[in-house]
Amino acid sequence: MTKSVFSTIILYAVALAAAAFALQWLEYKFFLKNIPTDIYIVMLATLFVSLGIWVGYRLTARSPSGPFERNDPALKSLGISNRELEVLEALATGQSNKEIARTLGISPNTIKTHIAHLFEKLAVDRRVLAIEKAKTLRLIP
Repeated sequence: MTKSVFSTIILYAVALAAAAFALQWLEYKFFLKNIPTDIYIVMLATLFVSLGIWVGYRLTARSPSGPFERNDPALKSLGISNRELEVLEALATGQSNKEIARTLGISPNTIKTHIAHLFEKLAVDRRVLAIEKAKTLRLIP
């Protein structure tokens, strides 16, 4: 496009925007004079409540439908063993290393080793990130 065509388009766009603004402003003034303030406030409150409900619905996480199905191909591709998966599931419940060790009947040092391997395989450096990534990959419910 040439510069003159572009400037003509911009000029018409600005003119149309100004005309639309003027019409809306006049309609707004007419609207305020003919409708009582109480009704105007109720309409505005209804608009904000509806907007809040819509935004809340869009932002909240939905629970997955149906039973949990583990992503076995991802487990195999990451090379996560059954014992590491048990440790990962225990991590997701918020247990400490000692609690996991007692539950699984192994030493806390072994738990540390399993967690280090999980961090390496999931490419994370914290428990929370490991749990989030495992849930994203559907390794744990």
